[in-house]
Amino acid sequence: MATPNPIERITLPVQIADRLRSDILAGIYPGGAQLLEAELALTFGVSRGPLREAMQRLVQEGLLRSAPHRGVFVTEVDEDDLLDVFFVRETLETAAIRKICSEGRQGAVADSLTAIAERMDKALKNGDTTAGGDLDFEFHRTLVDAAKSERLSRTYATVQAETRLCLHRLMGGYRSSKDLAEEHFRLAETIRTKDVDAILLELKRHFGDPARHLRKAGGTALT
Repeated sequence: MATPNPIERITLPVQIADRLRSDILAGIYPGGAQLLEAELALTFGVSRGPLREAMQRLVQEGLLRSAPHRGVFVTEVDEDDLLDVFFVRETLETAAIRKICSEGRQGAVADSLTAIAERMDKALKNGDTTAGGDLDFEFHRTLVDAAKSERLSRTYATVQAETRLCLHRLMGGYRSSKDLAEEHFRLAETIRTKDVDAILLELKRHFGDPARHLRKAGGTALT
């Protein structure tokens, strides 16, 4: 009988990191703002040790940057950052798809993705664009996790955090389209029924042109 894995405790640094991440994405700390340990420790009612560890987590995610002898600052992003983030996302998802196909697991993966697309469709029809956006991220994270590569998943988690930062900073938040669920249904079905080249073509079509979407949304980084 297999021994079950212990339940991971949510440590204080993780809780602080979650709070800071939410505050950064909500715009409470604007791009370029310096985060002062003493002030944050007082605000959160914690000591500097776990706070410092939490901030380092967000540095690794790309949400904060550490400047030697100066301090820690909220990352500033522009259109080039958005383009680079989507380039890396497509590269990582392409690698995941190739591995999934090489192992013949398209059907099971497509089932999982279709179930998420169904939840997304229901949320959007109910007018819950926030849930729709979260499910969009869940869909793509599930696709990458299905490759069963710990390092690929870890890298992708960082890129998704940067994606959220770019969308919030440049577009005022996640912008969903009325065709969002249909696009994800189509990608899931392509994974189920087509060969790897057709799947990668659909993935590229799915990502589209991030810069065009940014301009259409009136992104603040563009003049």
